Amino acid sequence: MSFRNFCTLYLALSLFSGLAHAETAPSPAAKLGKIGHIIVIYLENHSFDNLYGQFPGAEGIAQAKPENTLQVDANGKVYDKLPKIMDSRQNPPIIDTRFPDDLPNKPFMIDRYVRMDEKIGYLVHQFNQHQTQINGGFNNRFAEVSNAGGLVMGYYDGNKLPLWHYAKRYTLADQFFQAAFGGSFLNHQWLACACTPRYENAPDSLKQSIDPSTGKPFKDPILTPDGYVVNAMFPSEGPLPKNPGDRVLPPLDQATLGDRLSDQGVDWAWYAGGWNNAVSGHSDPLFQFHHQPYTYFKRYAANSTERAKHLKDLTDLLEGIDKGELPPVVFYKPIGSLNEHPGYADVLHSEKHIVELLRKLEHSKIWKDSVVIVTYDEFGGFWDHVPPPKMDRWGPGSRIPAIIVSPFAQRGHVDHTFYDTTSILKLIEDRFGLKPLGDRDGKANSLGNALKL
Repeated sequence: MSFRNFCTLYLALSLFSGLAHAETAPSPAAKLGKIGHIIVIYLENHSFDNLYGQFPGAEGIAQAKPENTLQVDANGKVYDKLPKIMDSRQNPPIIDTRFPDDLPNKPFMIDRYVRMDEKIGYLVHQFNQHQTQINGGFNNRFAEVSNAGGLVMGYYDGNKLPLWHYAKRYTLADQFFQAAFGGSFLNHQWLACACTPRYENAPDSLKQSIDPSTGKPFKDPILTPDGYVVNAMFPSEGPLPKNPGDRVLPPLDQATLGDRLSDQGVDWAWYAGGWNNAVSGHSDPLFQFHHQPYTYFKRYAANSTERAKHLKDLTDLLEGIDKGELPPVVFYKPIGSLNEHPGYADVLHSEKHIVELLRKLEHSKIWKDSVVIVTYDEFGGFWDHVPPPKMDRWGPGSRIPAIIVSPFAQRGHVDHTFYDTTSILKLIEDRFGLKPLGDRDGKANSLGNALKL
């Protein structure tokens, strides 16, 4: 056989082999077919270093470089010591005397001064402010920009917290980032639609004011100049807090993950602590209206069939677990007092609540085919030393914890794969053969990579 004929035959055989492999390679949906239930528990406001900075085998505080740790002022000068810690639970905020006023300019352990079952102050964490804190990846302006001063550098002895032990038993992702810069509203939207909502013809009072001399914003407003909603608003279809002012967003019509699931015939539900009381007009004082992303969309308007079918209360979730009859896709949002949010929740009671739920799931009929993802909406104003990758104008933002609890999870494993919040969507989309909502979730690394199937 001539060399030319040999090459032709080799190429033909290679092409045939490739086609055969393509025909036999399982689709993502087939590979994930053993998963019957995906359950997302969505907590509040902690960076990775704040809770898991000392976790064995994880990229933690010990690996932080000085240029990503030492906090600087607005002029770039390194602080001699951390700014005084402020307690924003008081109005106006006061110095939190539980903490020393001469803390060194480095991370410190919060629970040396404040017990884990006690509350600390609220740390501001808005869209523009967060990007200023990240400071091009140096992560060194957290203290200067914050309303809480040096509290941003605090972390917990996570080994004393209940969820730490689930992270040790199952899989902890240590390169998981919040989808978007800033706070809860926007990151809940990204969990629902992988998008930043627009508000057409919004009042000027909500739009960004720009200093013409610097081109920088005077403040951190609700909307960008081109009409994207980046800080908290409330759903016009309710439930609503009293006196929301002009911070009410007209119904949205973007496609959501819930839409994709329903259109594919896959059942799902968003369960929230305190939901029944909120829709009846008797909201718990700590029910967070902007933590309910589907209430912002036309398809789930008040009194609609879709809202009644898919937006439910914690009591429905608990009953479903007891019966072993949960939908294939579940989201759970705890009420404010149990969601770990600094200012109005403490970490210990919140984590005990989640562990009780995990134990209930582990002893349920659905456990054998379940994947539970315990994660956070965003960083809550706390420092993290790992610079977030640069992807688009919305994020991703800071690194946050994510624990994968499942019979399919690798045991005692730290997953160093890059993920963000849209990796949760990617897992669900791959499992049920759904079209991506956008570019970010379409290209995301699926959390399915953390599973042994």
